[in-house]
Amino acid sequence: MGCAPVFADCGSPDFGRWLADFKAEALANGLKPSIVDSTLAGVKPDPAVVKRDRSQQVFAQDFLTFASKKVNSSRLTQGKSLLKKHASLFKRIEAEYGVPAPVLAAFWGLETDFGAVTGDFPTLRSLVTLAHDCRRPDMFRKELLAALNLVQKGDLAPAQMRGAWAGEIGQLQLLASRYDQYAVDFDGDGHRNLIRSSADALASGARMLQVEGWRAGEPWLQEVKVPADMDWSQARLDNKLPLSDWVAQGVKNAEGSALDGSGSAALLLPMGRNGPAFLAFPNFDVFLQWNESTVYAATAAYFATRLTGAPPMRSGNAPVRSLSTAQAKQLQANLQAQGFPITKVDGIVGEETRNAVRQAQQKLGLPADGYPDAALLGKL
Repeated sequence: MGCAPVFADCGSPDFGRWLADFKAEALANGLKPSIVDSTLAGVKPDPAVVKRDRSQQVFAQDFLTFASKKVNSSRLTQGKSLLKKHASLFKRIEAEYGVPAPVLAAFWGLETDFGAVTGDFPTLRSLVTLAHDCRRPDMFRKELLAALNLVQKGDLAPAQMRGAWAGEIGQLQLLASRYDQYAVDFDGDGHRNLIRSSADALASGARMLQVEGWRAGEPWLQEVKVPADMDWSQARLDNKLPLSDWVAQGVKNAEGSALDGSGSAALLLPMGRNGPAFLAFPNFDVFLQWNESTVYAATAAYFATRLTGAPPMRSGNAPVRSLSTAQAKQLQANLQAQGFPITKVDGIVGEETRNAVRQAQQKLGLPADGYPDAALLGKL
């Protein structure tokens, strides 16, 4: 089989014409001709990158499956060890940016196994591929310009720029635009190197989280126990209520005793009313700025709580049977056909799907917890 069909599903432009047009844009954005020409010389699209882009299924896993794989005993042990080993570094970073060590360590562990696996795809080739490809060209055109800017500033040489297939770079896997915007030289060697320097990488991640709205000294996620029945439509991330309101609805801490503390939080049910339950405080929104997948954000936030000493989460009030990817696609297609707000039929149950599911559940008289199940699929 040839590689052409990989590119043929949505009509990418002729590469030569596209490259000439991109180079003109790069020059108009202040990049030097010598940088543009030398950096992009001989770079061509990689069919393997497009194939990866078309087959992302990691976030189609349910939260318990994903979290149990990612927050495993090995990562927990290593994370706790590194928190001790780099205690002075983490203390300096928190003093500067307000972000606690367990939060940074959680991202560090999930993204690259604490810097051990940063990826080996040539970053510029990946970005050229995705900027030329027809699925998300505008997003990756911006990332390619940012990558060229990193070269022009002297942060990284093109040969050093190797990372994930989608162009993320360094120990915290930042896209080039975020690298350029947030990276800091925290080890004082005169370079912002997020690939080789753990200090630069962790401090840069903290700076990004601070700019995105991190509230120093405040919690991010707390496991709770929900009653057998309540107004499930209240359990959504855009509905932050005072803790006293959740107490009134029967929400308790994970051990079953009364909630304490103050402030407001949303009730996060990543697998619906029968699965694990959490209070998501305003800082949880910053996890979503890092990665908009609720499954990923909840896993990272949970990992960070474990690194602070929280116990393993409960599985919930009852077994949860998640839909398969094929069933989730069918559900999304049915919701879309019936006029509910669905733009992507991809089998991934993100916030858009959850909101549409919640509307459908309310219309059909089902518990409106926003999590799709076989009962809803059958009624649709």
